[in-house]
This record gives sequence, C-alpha cells and structure tokens, in this order.
Amino acid sequence: MIPKYNKIHNRFKYGNVHFPFKALNELAYGLIKEGDSFEKEIGQFILDWQDEKTFVEAKTSGSTGAPKLIRLDKQAMVNSAIATGDFFKLKPGDKALLCLPASYIAGKMMLIRAFVLGLELDVVEPKSNLDFNTETKYDFVAMVPMQLQGNMGKLDNVRLLIVGGAQVSNQLIKAIQPIRTKVYETYGMTETVSHIAVKQINGIDASKFFNTLPKVDLEKDDRGCLIINAPRVSEDKVITNDIVDLHTKTSFEWLGRLDNVINSGGIKVFPEQVENKLRDQIFGRFFIASKSDKTLGEQVILIIEGDGGPMSPESLKNLKSYEKPKSIYGIGQFVETSSGKIQRKKTLEKLGIN
Repeated sequence: MIPKYNKIHNRFKYGNVHFPFKALNELAYGLIKEGDSFEKEIGQFILDWQDEKTFVEAKTSGSTGAPKLIRLDKQAMVNSAIATGDFFKLKPGDKALLCLPASYIAGKMMLIRAFVLGLELDVVEPKSNLDFNTETKYDFVAMVPMQLQGNMGKLDNVRLLIVGGAQVSNQLIKAIQPIRTKVYETYGMTETVSHIAVKQINGIDASKFFNTLPKVDLEKDDRGCLIINAPRVSEDKVITNDIVDLHTKTSFEWLGRLDNVINSGGIKVFPEQVENKLRDQIFGRFFIASKSDKTLGEQVILIIEGDGGPMSPESLKNLKSYEKPKSIYGIGQFVETSSGKIQRKKTLEKLGIN
C-alpha cells in the first residue's frame, strides 16, 4: 500500500527529533523565524507540503530556457520517493544528509524521501565545501557535481551518494574511482519529479547505461530523442530533447541535447561528448558550440571562461578531425542561471556569435 502525502513515517527524524505530520508546522515556523536563509527555504517548503493543495510549485533549472514555475502533484512526489527507496533498498532509520537547497526539486525530494521512507535527516548549508560531521555514518546523500568534487575527502562514512543537476565530467568520474562510497549519476528533470534513471559511475559495477527506477518505460521518437513513460509521476508521457542510444526499454546511454547538436559538413557533432574529451586538457569552465560557416554549414568552436588561450595542438589530440574547434573564444564570465548552470545561447549572444 502506497502512503499518502499527508502521512509521515514514524521513523522520520529531522535533526534527531521525530515530527508527525501535524507537528511539522512547528518545525517550519521555527526554521522560518530563526533559521538561516537555507533553513527558511526548508520551512517554507514544509508549510507548502502541509497546506490543503494537492500540488507544490517548483522552479525548473532554466538551463535551456527561462526558468519557470510548474506544479507538481504531491502524490507523484511520494511515488518518486518510494521508487528511489525501492531501487536503492533504503530502509526506515537509515541516515541521510540534506545539503541541497529546498528551493529546487532535488532538495525538496530529499525532504520527502525522509518523510515517506522514515529516514533520519541531518541538514547543512548547501555550498561547495560542506560542513558536516564526517564521523557520522550516512546511508544516503545527494549532491551536485561541484559538491562531489569539493568533498571527496570527506566521504569515507557515506554508503551511497547520488549526483545530479549537471553532467558528471570524465575527470570527476576518474577522481572518484578509489573512494568506497557507491556513486550514482542521476537522470531526470523537474517535470519528472527528480530522477527517473540512475547509473553507477564508480567501482566494479560502473556502467555507461542509465537504468530506470521501477515502473518507468522508455522509447525514442523520430528525432532520436528520449520519451519517458512514468505514470506514477506524470500522467502524460514526457518528450525530451535528449538524444540517446536506447539499449532496452529500461536502459539508455545519453549522447547529448538536440538543442546543442552541431551539423558540420553533414556530420553530427555532440558538444557534450567533445567536452568530456577536453576535461583533462582545459583548466576552468568551457563549452563547445558552433557558428555559421559557408562551406560546412556550421563550424565547431570552443568558448572558454577567461582569456581563451593559449592552447597547444596537443590539447586537442583526443578529438577527431571534425570535432576539433576551428576557433577559440574567451569571455570574462559565462551567463548563468540562478542555480549556476551555464546558459550557452545567451553566452554566445554576449559574444555576438549566431
């Protein structure tokens, strides 16, 4: 039997204190009145979770367009939490750490997983270098790649960690291979109520394929883009702009965003794949894009945050000829979303490239 959103597991704890559903407002008001800004966000979400509405509002990331508010069904969020718990075999009394902002779906879902699955939740300020007790054994933690990068030396007592919000670079994947923590990259979006698929990226069970959570099926459209059928979290199929190699109905390899694909002389170039090949060669942030070319239609270019050089030919040795940038541009600072994601199109507009 699937619990309703107005039920709180009797093993749930926030800061070592159990709060039943009706008492959550006491926690919320205390956080809003006396807490830091990130705690106020948690308090506001708890009040939203407790109100009479059957939905909550969440902000999309805005990485491919303007951020917007969408409505998420509370019961769908509960269903998503249960699917995550089933996949990772989380059990009541497991210890979890919330280190993501509650203003976005990833942070909201960590709270709901704790409510529904009966997790004991510790909370710390969401920042790159986290302040948490490294002596505490955590069964479940969620981070963004920047946090994983900045806290690799503190994870000895973390059993399972999921990382999402942005693609995990090959450089970071290499760096986490020696750690004991099982690390899973997630795939999902606000519209699918957090992740619908995960893949282990370290250890002997590491894979290039994402595997779906329970009750999620996949297909591709005629563009080669992923279609998600997840009736427990979305009544309608979710049509994405993510180009994938569909392995089975429940597993896939992510290739890149349709919005970013470059057609250079009739050859499709996936910027995200080229970027992964360059992670070890370029210090700092960068991305691959294109500009108009009379002969090729589009030519591959490289945008670097900073002065744009110098770069040696050796830096591009791992790229195929059609992947190599024809031009390199530097820009003082990338245009970003409020959550820190690079807005590629707006950055190119700032450079006067179309």
